[in-house]
Amino acid sequence: MRLLDTFGRVADDLRISVTDRCNFRCVYCMPAAGLPWLARDEVLSFEEIVRLTRILVEQCGVGTIRLTGGEPLVRKGIEELTAMIAGIDRSLDIAMTTNGILLEEKAVALKQAGLRRLNVSLDTLHADRFKDLARRDALDRVLRGLAAAKAAGFAPIKLNMVVMRGQNDDEILDFARLARSDGYEVRFIEFMPLDADGIWSMERVVASREIIEAIDREFPLEPVKDQRPAPATRFRFRDGGRGGIGVIPSVSDAFCKVCNRIRLTAEGHLRTCLFSIQEHDLKSLLRGGASDDKIREAVVAAVWQKEEGHKIGQADFVRPGKTMSQIGG
Repeated sequence: MRLLDTFGRVADDLRISVTDRCNFRCVYCMPAAGLPWLARDEVLSFEEIVRLTRILVEQCGVGTIRLTGGEPLVRKGIEELTAMIAGIDRSLDIAMTTNGILLEEKAVALKQAGLRRLNVSLDTLHADRFKDLARRDALDRVLRGLAAAKAAGFAPIKLNMVVMRGQNDDEILDFARLARSDGYEVRFIEFMPLDADGIWSMERVVASREIIEAIDREFPLEPVKDQRPAPATRFRFRDGGRGGIGVIPSVSDAFCKVCNRIRLTAEGHLRTCLFSIQEHDLKSLLRGGASDDKIREAVVAAVWQKEEGHKIGQADFVRPGKTMSQIGG
């Protein structure tokens, strides 16, 4: 059985938020003082996450898993959870999005556990600006984490840069140079209205086409065609240089029409869109004695109701009540 919605899209990519906690306070995500954390018993256990993942993989055709947070590496035993998920099906494509601060200690264990791919959030290459954007003085630790991930055999490593006009958009070419020098695939992400402080505005969004034009003038690019639906439009360097570039036009030209993603929040709620204003409670089923069939039926019904798109910039757009860290990236 496939997870089909009314627009003909098939959901086969599951994002699992393993915790709402984070050791950063990025300006586009959380307030400086942080947020109230979920109580430990409100967060899904490893066994609950694995049971639900097994149902979706074995009965619903999910083939890609991404572990997110909050910051996933602050969840104690994340390596064990990764291995448990990998044990469901060795062909699973298991990835993780992390801020990188704990990678120096965790990279080898994650690789051994079966993690295949890494995305590291990095919004600036300047220590002082990093401290302003992440509200933590940790750039050196993140860079050491990236080096450790490379040494552990992760390749290519993707860097996620949220571009904000007037704050870090002057570093676009610096990140392109980093991609070429170190072989990273840099993803430039448009600033989305999921911040806790309400600083988002259309004026602060740097459109993906502007980013690509700026890079192409300095380092000519050519498009890369993806075989599967993906939010990023990818490019390689025309001169054969190392690394690559991608843009995620989540505001200016979102990939909603081919979206294949669903999200499981840390407290066990299914979201069919990053910008959903409703969630579907799977934790109650998991803890209430529901059979695998009943859980599968609930997921199938939820995905059938998946939204057409997020409507950012349209008159009827409704901003979600949760921030990115509470939803899971």
